[in-house]
Amino acid sequence: MKALITYKYKDEEFKNLENLGHKIIFKDERDLSFSDEIKDVDLLVCFNPFDKIDISKFNNLKWIQLLSAGINQVPVDKVLNQGIILTNNRGGYSIPIAEWIVLKILEMYKNSREFYHKQNKKIWKADTSILELYDKTVGFIGTGSIAQETAKRLEAFGVNIIGINSSGKDAKYFHQCFRIDTIEEVIAKCDVLIIAAPYTEKTHHLINEKIFDKMKDETYLVNIARGSIIEEKALIKNLKSGKVKKAALDVFEVEPLPKDNTLWELDNVIISPHNSWASEMNGRRRYEIAYKNMKRYIDGEELINIIDLKKGY
Repeated sequence: MKALITYKYKDEEFKNLENLGHKIIFKDERDLSFSDEIKDVDLLVCFNPFDKIDISKFNNLKWIQLLSAGINQVPVDKVLNQGIILTNNRGGYSIPIAEWIVLKILEMYKNSREFYHKQNKKIWKADTSILELYDKTVGFIGTGSIAQETAKRLEAFGVNIIGINSSGKDAKYFHQCFRIDTIEEVIAKCDVLIIAAPYTEKTHHLINEKIFDKMKDETYLVNIARGSIIEEKALIKNLKSGKVKKAALDVFEVEPLPKDNTLWELDNVIISPHNSWASEMNGRRRYEIAYKNMKRYIDGEELINIIDLKKGY
């Protein structure tokens, strides 16, 4: 198999992939362009080269291994028309993101931002409005790898963990799961709501004014999925009114977040620049997913993390 890899692995990692029996071509994704050297590749290992190359020109392309968990950058029609297998890095970023979510929930509940502000101004003043996470209901929209890693960590805090997914199927570490068509009644139970669903046509603006109306007063909100799952205008309105007590946001409808966006100005918002995935282990995990699947392909075994694009994920 001839494989085009657009991420710079270590030399020994490239050698290990070649030793599986693959012919490896490395081209930095930032400088990628179509050429005769790569036109007959069988495999593409990448993040998002699709704005630089037209995959319909790759007549031999059989499989795309994404190094991202998200798939919204993929030209779905072309992948389906060409019968290309699509796999992703599901689980590769779950641990650092889960840690980030727990951190932000605690920061919001324990008013950390306010204490840092006091520290900067050398103000010694107690705060008796601090909340406990214990016995609260934490709800997830999306119950995949990130949600499960987060739920696993939240169990130690003695919270009730519920989730919403397409079919209501059970998920590991969740106390109860519900179908997406029950979202309005489930949302009303949540003290903390975490958005961890993939972004698709069906989840675009899933959290809109109607859903905000169904939330508990003073709900705490975390979004690590995609910004466009939440209708931003409705979010800002509900942050200003206090319906949403606080929000920790790592993703936004427009990124980078424009400097004139109102979210920057709100004291009850924690903003990070799509950074929750960051970890010293990411490079290792990007290699491991490619190695495992490229070995499975050579051995004739089923690939892991296959995406069913006809179902949306």
